[in-house]
Amino acid sequence: MTVDEEKIVKNMVAEIADANEKFLNKPQEMENFKRIVPVLLEKGIDNVNLSMFDEATKSKLLNALGEEYIRRGNMNDSVKAFILAGNRTRLVEVGEHYEEVGLFGNAIDTFRLADANDQLLKIGKKCLENGHFSDAIKSFRLCNDVENLTKVGDECFAKGKWDYAIEIFNAMSNTHKLVEIGDKCLRERQIGYASKAYELAHDKDKLSALGDVCLREGLLATALKSYSLAGNDMMVQFIRENFGNKLSSF
Repeated sequence: MTVDEEKIVKNMVAEIADANEKFLNKPQEMENFKRIVPVLLEKGIDNVNLSMFDEATKSKLLNALGEEYIRRGNMNDSVKAFILAGNRTRLVEVGEHYEEVGLFGNAIDTFRLADANDQLLKIGKKCLENGHFSDAIKSFRLCNDVENLTKVGDECFAKGKWDYAIEIFNAMSNTHKLVEIGDKCLRERQIGYASKAYELAHDKDKLSALGDVCLREGLLATALKSYSLAGNDMMVQFIRENFGNKLSSF
């Protein structure tokens, strides 16, 4: 936008501000605001400056802008406009639209911005039922729902979704569950996940035992890492002195 165009926009805004008392709370109010909405759209929600307005007028302009963004299918910018307008109701409705079309991540982000815990809980349960574990985790964490987070963690554990299970129980500081995951992963020779779970649980005995398994199976780098995390200096020294030539990449 050129300097002259900027001046035109400012003049239009000033005119609306001067005429504000004449149409506030009247049916034609939104129509008056819509006079400058196309120009504001061109400028972009991230660059619009409405500081010359009082809060009520600014809110009405932002709501008009948000509605126009929705009409044009630009949901992301409509969310920004409704946030600035403090319009929680419309934010929730945008979130519900995202949910209807299967954009659960967007829906969750929008519900978070609206501080809508009921909607977060609802969509979290829906995501869990449909196997969208990442989105379910995000929803339940945002509304601090420990009970449902545990359910997701147990479901992920049962289905071998180790990344998610470890993420959940680490976030909950549940060392018992982390060790349980580590033990099962070790039995199934998912060494990387076992190592991660034991490390997050800060269980030095399990880490040292994992080092023993890895050493027997010739996984020298993993054994060395496990012993190091366990603080088992004797075994770290043993590996370095006896297999140092095989650990150049570690």
